[in-house]
Amino acid sequence: MDASVTSAYALPTHRIRRLRDAKKTPVILVACGSFSPITYAHMRMFEMANDYCRQNTNFEVVGGYMSPVGDKYKKPGLLSSSRRLACDQDSAWLMVDDWEASQPEYQRTAVVLQHFDQEINQVLGGVEDADGVKHRVRVVLLAGSDLIQTMSEPGVWSMKDLEVILGRFGTFIIERAGSDVDEALDNLSIWRENIFVVRQMIHNDVSSTKIRLFLRRGMSVHYLLPNAVIRYIEQHHLYVDDHKDLALPPAENAAAAGPSASTSTVGA
Repeated sequence: MDASVTSAYALPTHRIRRLRDAKKTPVILVACGSFSPITYAHMRMFEMANDYCRQNTNFEVVGGYMSPVGDKYKKPGLLSSSRRLACDQDSAWLMVDDWEASQPEYQRTAVVLQHFDQEINQVLGGVEDADGVKHRVRVVLLAGSDLIQTMSEPGVWSMKDLEVILGRFGTFIIERAGSDVDEALDNLSIWRENIFVVRQMIHNDVSSTKIRLFLRRGMSVHYLLPNAVIRYIEQHHLYVDDHKDLALPPAENAAAAGPSASTSTVGA
């Protein structure tokens, strides 16, 4: 990383919450992806994982981060990182971190998670409970179910990275319509206790790919994106000049590929 970028960087922490129950393990959720643009579907993933933690685990979610990929990740429809980062969202507890996006080279998912662990637990010193006592935070990857399927395929991800992601940190997987994660979980059985599958009560197939298509066609995207994101897109006339991929995709395949390709762990 460039020295000037390093000196200017600071992890946003303004929406990290205090730990309410000191007996629970504080968790921060991290989703990697292109976020071009951020949609309500991205944000709903965090809410579903938060509900799952509260109802099924001894975890307490104290914050969530979206980590947009950098410009070195060449993908159709991907705006510059500065544009994507400017499309901030309205949330009481979600934040966008620009560290990954500001790197001159592609960053593997394992490295991104290590970055958050370093910033939150070493630099920040963890999170405080109601009595001011600091607790170490568990950083956990948040992703769609197609991610876990790629992780179970031999040769897509390195074993070293899988050990970091699934062995050290763990992941919340949001089940998607039409996906079958059971076979993938069988292939990843050595890390099964760190893989939490969140079943969707209401299936939502909104994706950034479809949003870009709507915008190119001049169709409304209201109630699909946060208003702040819509305003920024309209003010800067984004996504309207690229006439590629004007047909709706037959299926979404937007999870992360392995370390040799993409760090995207949420919808495209």
